[in-house]
Amino acid sequence: MSTAPTERVLVTGASGYIAGHVIKLLQEEGYSVRGTVRSLKNEAKIKHLHNLCPGAKHPLELVEADLDVESSWQPAVKDMMYVVHVASPFPLELSVNEDELIRQAREGTLAVLRACANEGSVKRVVLTSSVAAVDNSPQSNVIPLTEQNWSDVTQVDAYSKSKTLAEKAAWVFVKDLPEQKKFELVVINPAFVQGPVLHGSSCTSIVPIKRMLERQMPMLPALNFNIVDVRDVALAHVRAMTLPEAAGNRFICSNVNLWFSQMALLLDAVFRPQGYNVPTCTAPKLILRVVSLFDKSLRSLLPQVGVVHTFDNSKMRQVLKVEPRDVRDTIIEMAHSLIQGGFVKTTPGYRGPGGPEERQLYMAVKL
Repeated sequence: MSTAPTERVLVTGASGYIAGHVIKLLQEEGYSVRGTVRSLKNEAKIKHLHNLCPGAKHPLELVEADLDVESSWQPAVKDMMYVVHVASPFPLELSVNEDELIRQAREGTLAVLRACANEGSVKRVVLTSSVAAVDNSPQSNVIPLTEQNWSDVTQVDAYSKSKTLAEKAAWVFVKDLPEQKKFELVVINPAFVQGPVLHGSSCTSIVPIKRMLERQMPMLPALNFNIVDVRDVALAHVRAMTLPEAAGNRFICSNVNLWFSQMALLLDAVFRPQGYNVPTCTAPKLILRVVSLFDKSLRSLLPQVGVVHTFDNSKMRQVLKVEPRDVRDTIIEMAHSLIQGGFVKTTPGYRGPGGPEERQLYMAVKL
């Protein structure tokens, strides 16, 4: 793809899990990319960003900006044509101060949008929301949820409430802009993002597979998530940035639902022969309730035990032309990236990615 020199893109939260993949893809497609980080002094979080695309036509530019410092965003968006706003608080534990989480998500989003409106060069903003803003209530749904659905903030956890209120605030803000400050808005609503990790800092998405590989839990909670590959999510962001028909739309990015036990079976097939003792048994809810008395993160997940949320990804596939990859590849490739990236201890028997023979092994696992 050939892009003009003026097609400059700002990606917020550049050191994050999704943002790293977005930056890599944008650079591969020839865009000039600026990324925001909270501190340029944090080498552990930013060093790898300059090597995401070694042959990039334009070197990555990094600047400091903080969701809590509104004045930091005006210089960040200067001269940008597109803004991909990925940065948002995503706590490693969901048992956090609800008011603070909501404030930061909502006000941080509005700070970025205000800067875009005042800049004048920004043509379109792509905002990363979540299916948590579509529905994350403690009740299963029978009919797949669509972009028309919104979470009831009286029935969801603090994170889901923060994503819902932040996204709604964004739509209202853009709708109410005076004509001379108008820009287009597109929202991406990913399901539970999995897939290879590019960066060196921890994130919530790695927790389930890390805990399974390290057997931090002897039995698995009966939790079900719709899994989507981080590379598909990144592609959705990039496509949503320029497609004319994407403007003014939400896009659910989802693939298939898996129970933790199914994820564990995939990991067990590949990594048990390499010395990883992956738990495969599901814990009764009574045991989970007892354990949750000592584990705050588990306590916050109890309402979702046994609950299944399904999502309709037809808009993602038909409008953005993103076809989700096989979820088996997503899980196994993520596991390898966690081991090779130092998130999970390497066993003496670990052999690294095994190519076609390994893929044949895990593709045989029935889900």
